[in-house]
Amino acid sequence: MKDNQAKYPQLRFKGFTGPWEKHSLDEITTKTKSYSLSRDVERDHETGYRYIHYGDIHTGVADIVTEHTNLPNIEPANYDELRVNDLVVADASEDYQGIAEPAVVVGLPTQHLVAGLHTIALRPSSASSLYLYYLLHTESFKHFGYQTGTGLKVFGISWSNLSKFTFMIPSRPEQEKIVKLIESVDNLTSDNQRKLAKLKELKQGYLQKLFPQNGSKFPQLRFAGFADAWEERRLKDVVEKQIKGKAQFEKLAPGEVEYLDTSRLNGGQAILTNGLKDVTLDDILILWDGSKAGTVYHGFEGVLGSTLKAYRTSANSKFVYQYLKRHQDNIYNNYRTPNIPHVQKDFLNVFTISVPVSDEQEKIGSFFKQLDDTIDLHQRKLEKLQELKKGYLQKMFV
Repeated sequence: MKDNQAKYPQLRFKGFTGPWEKHSLDEITTKTKSYSLSRDVERDHETGYRYIHYGDIHTGVADIVTEHTNLPNIEPANYDELRVNDLVVADASEDYQGIAEPAVVVGLPTQHLVAGLHTIALRPSSASSLYLYYLLHTESFKHFGYQTGTGLKVFGISWSNLSKFTFMIPSRPEQEKIVKLIESVDNLTSDNQRKLAKLKELKQGYLQKLFPQNGSKFPQLRFAGFADAWEERRLKDVVEKQIKGKAQFEKLAPGEVEYLDTSRLNGGQAILTNGLKDVTLDDILILWDGSKAGTVYHGFEGVLGSTLKAYRTSANSKFVYQYLKRHQDNIYNNYRTPNIPHVQKDFLNVFTISVPVSDEQEKIGSFFKQLDDTIDLHQRKLEKLQELKKGYLQKMFV
């Protein structure tokens, strides 16, 4: 049974039944020339020569390299150059997860392309380059990198070690099928990332225009029917009640009330406890202590953890939340104590807020709530696609 598991993937396309063959990386690739070219060789004008620096692999600038990939220009010289279908692997990383992070050349963005600092360039001889690219993203390869990588602060891997990586590989037609499927997930993921980025950019634009700026009493953009000046108030004037979180998770038992801490507020799993519910969906939550002290949240109900406070407002809570979110960096920079950060005690008394009439508050709050819901929907879709790819990498490779 173990032999079968080693030779066959968990998930397979119809029509493919033969066993996979075992190979090492040096059996199906040839190492080609890379150069210790660092950032000081880069030029800000077009030279016709570009390079792949290991840092650009880690940041995703060099990933699946095409004719349209914007890589740094370098001075011309007599280099051994990369070709279409070559792989370029980063041989250094700040963490083990990034060891041997790959890029693959599927198109040349310039006439001359070179492998630069801390890279290992590989030319496949008997395998799909994109198949190998995805193979180097699997957990089995990451585990191999973790075991063979060396270093304390900067981790590295040599070709002599990388070449020993052994794996099972199917026929070329099956490789191409696998590549096509994962590429389709990658393309959907990229589309959703672009849509999500545009939505977030759109929200930032509306935050700038639907709230007054630089002491003005009028925003740039308004809903029809509203023309009155906004009033400047202290935050305390629109907060009816301040609730200090007191719950300590280790003292709670299982129950039906959500325990609210930073993990949960930042997308973590809900934990139900026997705590007494002290905040509702309309309350604004603010992290009071820690490196991210001053971060505001909205739309949660449950028992409040001890590093949080909640504001129950007389003004529209969705509006107040968006106003605070609009000024999130201002809160971080000007309303926290130094050293070990926490929100300053007189925050309610000194933070000012511009407030329109209640109907306009409702319009603005509801508008941003709908926009946030759309952003959350795209974020969840993106996460599902990322999980889908992770599943394919686990089940379609041996």
